[in-house]
Amino acid sequence: MKRKLMKKTCFLLVGWAVLLGTAESREVDWAALNPAFADAIFVKDKQVCAGCHDKSVEAYSKTSHGRLFQYGAKNALQAQDCEACHGPRSKHVAAPDASLQFSDEQYSEICLQCHQDGGRLYWQTSQHKTGEVGCVSCHGVMDELSDKGLLAKDDEPAVCYSCHAIVRGQMQKSSHHPVREGKMACSSCHNPHGSAGKGMLKGATVNEVCFSCHQEKRGPFVWEHPVVREGCANCHDAHGSNNPDLLNAKGSFLCMQCHSYGGHINLPRYNRTSNPYGQGCVNCHITQHGSNHPSGVKFTR
Repeated sequence: MKRKLMKKTCFLLVGWAVLLGTAESREVDWAALNPAFADAIFVKDKQVCAGCHDKSVEAYSKTSHGRLFQYGAKNALQAQDCEACHGPRSKHVAAPDASLQFSDEQYSEICLQCHQDGGRLYWQTSQHKTGEVGCVSCHGVMDELSDKGLLAKDDEPAVCYSCHAIVRGQMQKSSHHPVREGKMACSSCHNPHGSAGKGMLKGATVNEVCFSCHQEKRGPFVWEHPVVREGCANCHDAHGSNNPDLLNAKGSFLCMQCHSYGGHINLPRYNRTSNPYGQGCVNCHITQHGSNHPSGVKFTR
């Protein structure tokens, strides 16, 4: 037993060592990124940059990068300050021109010199990267435009809504998650840097993400509602709805999309969907997410 435990511990330590090893900063091949960098060397003097770019340097010095690189550089790469992100600038100093510029995608490779661990492990296969959305599309590195994460706008939803206009409209509906109120953000459910699940969700499935807050709906239940187990999005629209509780359809008409058989009060002519004091199906079937009651097979208990 001891030997097995020691073996497992060794594997665990090796795993952590690998993860920590990959988190170390690595410098890009500047010439491969842009051939104009061939034979360029590092100037290693920020004052030379400030000679022409004084306003940019002043604004940058107030950012978290500027403060960290100037007063608490953790490694040789960060100690290069401006050139850590802009590459060796000897050629630019000798003949200033636009030949040493980068595309948004190339800037992402530069950011990954340091930001390659944690929530960014899936960046290379993320929908943002494959959709040609780079780091500088969402982050403003040279100016302190936000209180969090060097975002390019005031807050996280504003950044996301600049592309996801449909989601912005959905969030304005009467029933919505409290993103407008500042109690949640898009990153509460999504990882903008990529994930193993669909839609860049933080969990492997929609249900896994929903259950992180709505734990009482997780189960396991003695009587399971198959449509719930299949996916919360079958009945709810997470980004917003004009129906109560983020429902995809009004009241009992949602239930009747599946339960449309005859001989039951769920027929439209009998259903009391217009009754302000009743809610149709859920007047009786009160545990529609699942039941642990011995007599809850119909979700009435």
